[in-house]
Amino acid sequence: MTRLGDNMEKQARLLSSKLFQKHRQVEVVLNRSVLAWKETEKSEKRSSGISSALETAHKDAVQVCEILAVHKTKDDDQDSTETRRSQKKATRLSQLYPHAFTVSYVRRTRQHQWRRSDVTFHCTNQALCEQWIHVINEQLSSLTNRPKSLLVYINPYGGKQRGKRIYEQKVAPLFRHACISADVIVTERANHARDHLKTEANLEKYDGVVCVGGDGMFSEILQGLVTRTQTDNSVDENQPDAELVPCSLRIGIIPAGSTDCICFATVGTNDPVTSALHIIVGDSQPMDVCSVHHKNEFLRYSVSLLGYGFYGDVLTDSERKRWLGPARYDLSGVKTFLSHNCYEGTISFLPAEDNMGTPRDKLQCRSGCCVCQHKPSSKDSKQWEIAEEREKSDKDGSSRWSVIRGKFIAINAASMSCACPRSPKGLSPSAHLADGTTDLILVRKCSRLDFLRHLLRHTNKDDQFDHSFVEVHRVRKFSFQPRHRELASLEDLSESPKKTGFSSICSAQTACNHSTARSSWNCDGETLPHTAIQVSVQCQLIRLFARGIEEQQQQCVFEDPCPLWALEPSTL
Repeated sequence: MTRLGDNMEKQARLLSSKLFQKHRQVEVVLNRSVLAWKETEKSEKRSSGISSALETAHKDAVQVCEILAVHKTKDDDQDSTETRRSQKKATRLSQLYPHAFTVSYVRRTRQHQWRRSDVTFHCTNQALCEQWIHVINEQLSSLTNRPKSLLVYINPYGGKQRGKRIYEQKVAPLFRHACISADVIVTERANHARDHLKTEANLEKYDGVVCVGGDGMFSEILQGLVTRTQTDNSVDENQPDAELVPCSLRIGIIPAGSTDCICFATVGTNDPVTSALHIIVGDSQPMDVCSVHHKNEFLRYSVSLLGYGFYGDVLTDSERKRWLGPARYDLSGVKTFLSHNCYEGTISFLPAEDNMGTPRDKLQCRSGCCVCQHKPSSKDSKQWEIAEEREKSDKDGSSRWSVIRGKFIAINAASMSCACPRSPKGLSPSAHLADGTTDLILVRKCSRLDFLRHLLRHTNKDDQFDHSFVEVHRVRKFSFQPRHRELASLEDLSESPKKTGFSSICSAQTACNHSTARSSWNCDGETLPHTAIQVSVQCQLIRLFARGIEEQQQQCVFEDPCPLWALEPSTL
């Protein structure tokens, strides 16, 4: 929990005044990091052994970086829910102190949700009121991480087709209140946002890009913005070993889709208001991005899940049932589970031997994560240079690369926990957002019952990797080669498969069905056109308007506010 009292003790006060708030006199103090107020009225109650000059215990504080806006209070800003007696008191207070200002700030509620709260202070004169507004606005202006202009893309078709309504009713009013301008584009087709970002958008005008939709909409923004950045910097995306340039613009996610896994994993909730407030305060969360290639052909970028086998089959089948809406995933999941296909291939990977964490250390990625901050941020680090030189010298295959051949029900690469409301821990609970690695999960051939046990552990607190047929590796790069030659196109996957010599290998086994020659890759909800791929983790290639999941509900409270009021004000 933040010790705001300690922060106040280290900094001189900018302003200090006795004002009125909710019919009580309060002393309001501002420094560069905290706005705080406490009641100053003496208690009328007396009891033996206790001084009659006791101050009330009511004290409040808010960090300046979580103040949304400050403005002069108008008569129609008063709370209409007040009782008649309260309204009379408010009217009397307004007559005695006609000048007031309102501070809007972030209030934390349950389950990582944020809400806007307002506190109104009444002043004795107009000059004092305007001084408070001016000084607070000066502090907000000094927060250079806050966006002033945004490019917003709305998917009107995703999820339950609520994207436009969510933005107009819940998000746009907050942006206006915080004086953030937004250019809004309602997408008209698939990949509209991606194509616009690649070629048409004048990105110099904006401080960030916001997508209103689900994970598919975010993926569009990701593909477009990263590709545009590489194009502007003359980087060839088709070269698997190319050093990609990080994007300068942050990405905001307003959840409004069927699945909002990325938002849930970076904020802790799929709530549009919470996401909008993270954007307003200018939070910044770096994120790794996986670049996926087939030979020397760039295919796609991924930030959450790359899945071959089970999750690839679920996606392929669900695409034929889009008319069912979100229910198609459940139906396709059951169908794929009953089919119980497994696939043969070879996985080669470069382990993250110098990484601080492991996939089974139960150290979850949270706001201010020590694992994500452990990676050297500059090329001056000798340790990082040595690691890079090793990777370059080993890329053609050496002792540092591990090779695994076998039959797999699922091959998954999780670059984040992939947590969602249905699976609170996700596919890899200890995966990290920005440590330059991905967790490679291999589920070998096993019985249906064993695979069901593995799947069920995604929904409870048991270790989902604690099975003999499951192994997990934290890697920086990996490649996959299927047992059979590449199919001509994805259309072949939808055709009835022909019997092959391989299918007879386990025709008598109930634990495995080889009726299908190969699966396809599920790349963040999109099917890749090739099964033989090479994947490289691009460390902290993008940044989101987020701060990671906070470990606990960090309320902005005083633990020891006494030193604050003991300081002499530097400005009055």
